[in-house]
Amino acid sequence: MLDVSQDQETLLEVNNIEVIYNHVILVLKGVSLRVPKGGITALLGGNGAGKTTTLKSISNLLQSERGEVTKGMVSYRGERVDQTDPAEMVRRGVIQVMEGRHCFEHLTVEENLMTGAYTRTDGSAAIAEDLEMVYRYFPRLKERRKSLAGYTSGGEQQMCAIGRALMSRPETILLDEPSMGLAPQLVEQIFEIVKSVNENEGVTFLLAEQNTNVALRYAHYGYILESGRVVMDGPAAELRENPDVKEFYLGMSEDGRKSYRDTRSYRRRKRWLS
Repeated sequence: MLDVSQDQETLLEVNNIEVIYNHVILVLKGVSLRVPKGGITALLGGNGAGKTTTLKSISNLLQSERGEVTKGMVSYRGERVDQTDPAEMVRRGVIQVMEGRHCFEHLTVEENLMTGAYTRTDGSAAIAEDLEMVYRYFPRLKERRKSLAGYTSGGEQQMCAIGRALMSRPETILLDEPSMGLAPQLVEQIFEIVKSVNENEGVTFLLAEQNTNVALRYAHYGYILESGRVVMDGPAAELRENPDVKEFYLGMSEDGRKSYRDTRSYRRRKRWLS
């Protein structure tokens, strides 16, 4: 794995943002994080912790759900971007892969992939070359390229969604819950491909994930969200060994065995709630 330090160039920075939906519901409460260029940064936490809202704050997709950043700011390459529109973020090379493997069901797999290149202006030869690059990472997609996306498996649809993002030549991919609904073997396969794309193509990843165990094995750095706040962050290797993370988020007792009964009681004594 690449040695990606938080001392490297900061590509994306979220600075103390608050997000409100429908002018009433406060979802994010002062979230700050930074994503170094060329790294895999994990945004961890349970359902409802604020992971997806954080990604949509960056990609500027909040407005479609009547949400807005009311405090703080998001910057990309040193420029404030939380006041721009989603199309501008795409032009800057920031692509979000939505939770739930959104594909155009009535299009073939290859047609779905080609929609990712819709805004490119570098010519058909470069696009064809990148299509072959996607097929190298996802050989299963090449086999199913003429199949309607709606008739492919969940794993194939997740591959298609990531491949479509790659077709836009992104600098940064915001990847939302890539493991959701997939068998463990497929989860490992998806994360291995993410790792390869990161190392070989230099694509930076910010991924939101409930599967803390898998995410921390592939990420370089991690942030843990709870109730709209960052409660812990650090290098992934250190988080994996942190007793709080092992006990509560990995379901492991101090001797390394799973103990969900102990985990439930630990909720009431987490250090950041005291």
